[in-house]
Amino acid sequence: MGRDVEEVAAAVVREYLSRKGLKKTIACMDEELPRTNSSINNRSELCRVLRLESLYKKNKCEEQPLKTMLEIMTKERMKKGSDVKRRPVEGDQCAEQNSSKPGPDSAADDDARRGKDLAQLHTDEMRLSETSTVSQLGSSSPPQLEGNLNTTSPTAGLGSEKKSGGADVQASRSSRMRRGIMAGPIAASSQENTRRRPARKTAASPSLLPKNEEEDSSGLNWRSRSSSTDASHARSDEVNALERESTPSIRQSDGTDRSARLRAHKNELAPSPRLDALHMAGLVLDDVDDQEVSAGLSAVLNNNVSRHRDWNKLPMDQKTATALKEIIFGSPVACFSEEWRCQSFTFSSRPALRYGIVQKKGGPCGVLAAVQATVLQKLLFEGTSSDALSERLSDAVRTKCLTDAVAGILWRAADRKNVTVAINSGRSHFTPVGHYRSDGILETITCVNVQSFDDLKLLIEQHIHQFESGPFGCVLLIVSAVLSRTIPMVRGDMDVPTSTLIGAHGYCTQELVNLLLCGRAVSNVFDNEMKLDSGNGNFTLLKGIRERCDIGLLSLYEHYNICNVGSYLKNPRFPIWVVCSESHFSVLFSLCEDLTSSRRSPREFDLHYYDGLANQQEPIRLTVYPDSAVKTPDAEDVDSDLTPPLELCIRTRWTDAAVSWNDSEPIL
Repeated sequence: MGRDVEEVAAAVVREYLSRKGLKKTIACMDEELPRTNSSINNRSELCRVLRLESLYKKNKCEEQPLKTMLEIMTKERMKKGSDVKRRPVEGDQCAEQNSSKPGPDSAADDDARRGKDLAQLHTDEMRLSETSTVSQLGSSSPPQLEGNLNTTSPTAGLGSEKKSGGADVQASRSSRMRRGIMAGPIAASSQENTRRRPARKTAASPSLLPKNEEEDSSGLNWRSRSSSTDASHARSDEVNALERESTPSIRQSDGTDRSARLRAHKNELAPSPRLDALHMAGLVLDDVDDQEVSAGLSAVLNNNVSRHRDWNKLPMDQKTATALKEIIFGSPVACFSEEWRCQSFTFSSRPALRYGIVQKKGGPCGVLAAVQATVLQKLLFEGTSSDALSERLSDAVRTKCLTDAVAGILWRAADRKNVTVAINSGRSHFTPVGHYRSDGILETITCVNVQSFDDLKLLIEQHIHQFESGPFGCVLLIVSAVLSRTIPMVRGDMDVPTSTLIGAHGYCTQELVNLLLCGRAVSNVFDNEMKLDSGNGNFTLLKGIRERCDIGLLSLYEHYNICNVGSYLKNPRFPIWVVCSESHFSVLFSLCEDLTSSRRSPREFDLHYYDGLANQQEPIRLTVYPDSAVKTPDAEDVDSDLTPPLELCIRTRWTDAAVSWNDSEPIL
């Protein structure tokens, strides 16, 4: 129970921080108190668990509605606090009577109303306890309940409740607690009641607490647990009718015939799956529209509950961490630099560049460019938004595209089978010994293994905040990609087994970029393989790209005849290219999907350029004229000795093409 309370309380705080836009605070909280599989990451589910549906709806009708659950609960508690000062609750009446007695008329009214309510509740209790107890005779029925059936009747309960005062009411409640009738707050539905207490299969779930005590003991409006739809009332009435019809038969036949039919009918009408379960799928706490919360998320919740998995988790050990450092750096004493530690896949806040991922410092540009290109693929050609590059691009759409991009990269690296996802657990799993230097990242990783793409997407959805807001998002991705490909396979992809994924000065090597783009850490960018004769009948096998990729690559090194980029990368499935220029990776893309599907290029077309490190302020649009005979509008102003490297990269794909920067300052 304590664990559940902690998860719900953490979810309330995270929802407040998310609504207030305090992303750095959320990141700090996630680092100190990492999320788990039982964390609640959805506002609608949090509302259900806290029983705030009615308050949430009431709040939306206010002129200035509150934005967070914490504020709604705080307002309600403050309101109830002022009500307590004006009208003491039943539990405080004894102390109040010592100082000032209430008027005889008000006391009589309170006693009469309380007696009437408790009498009706007691009648319902006896009927329900008789039904559940008799139906389980011969099994493990508690003797206390059997004795209760023989000694208590609704009529007797009615008379005694009407005559009793405040002290008698408390004694009656305590007696019922001891007999097992009262067990705290009642579940919100028959399905929940069945799961929590199998011995009591009730059709309805009336509260057994008096009205004031019910609200004050919970701190929330427990009356909101009743369903507000006509369909649920109809189901409850139908089950109650069957229960009344079957009670005499149950007494006569030990729970056979009608009892079995009643239980089957209840199971048929009960909602499934359980909606208040704390082990919910991780949807990001995003600042979505209230209409979407109330109308669109219930189906997603049900789907995610049914798809929840008990993940196969394995904490990081020193042997695996050592092998990872050797393949990434070449030595187990090397560590991730600050540039890598602080880098995650955080989107730009500039209105016209909301699709762009921001790079904080130099080094991880190859990883960021590969992920950026894949995000653009999902956003432009696999999404449904017509405003993909506009300032109306929502946070939810960006996060979904990032989720799909990370899942796609890892699925491809694992060759579409067993995938290993690295998750930051927030605590160290081993104490380093020997020739190994701790960096505070690999030691805290938990490896989660999944076998299907659906499970992979669900897992990434639950932990996408670690990749998007970090602090080790970039490191978690490359560790996940290496473990998914497996360390022996990554080493076998390379031409030289001693090659690494991070080279000098913390820069990405071509092997790492190819692993993310193509799923294999090959060392070359030409098509297929190449054999070099080494003499004496020996040859050296150089490995390249084996098939056409979704994302392409253009390299300035090809302009200088240092490498040869093959057609698989020059002509990708989508018109998006990672650009390698001056030891830095950035992205070129077109909005025209047919650009790479036709053999002949159009007379002119636009390419958009994005560089997350260059502190780009506005979109950069280049117009390319493949026909060299066409002169660009700014051709006369360009010095041939100062041709921007980006234009040289473009000409490796469209030979002798002319490029117009459309009034943007050329990047030299």
